[in-house]
Amino acid sequence: MGAMIIRHSVGDYGAWRPVYDAHETARTAAGLTNGRVFRSTEDPSDILILHEVVDRRRAEEFGRSDDLREAMRRAGVVGQPEIRFAE
Repeated sequence: MGAMIIRHSVGDYGAWRPVYDAHETARTAAGLTNGRVFRSTEDPSDILILHEVVDRRRAEEFGRSDDLREAMRRAGVVGQPEIRFAE
């Protein structure tokens, strides 16, 4: 099983987190499980998210989806997120 690693900045973590939590159904449908959220100790606006990936193709499609882009916009993600995969 692989992992999807997402890193991005947020304008306000308190506003971001409820939108992230509400998007769980979409992540699960894309085969992403066991999500873990970390905040940088130097910059609490710097977020790192790790998900286990059941199907990399579906996870990549999710990473490019308009649905994810819109959720990130609503959540206040700043700039372009960095999405990587690991095995």
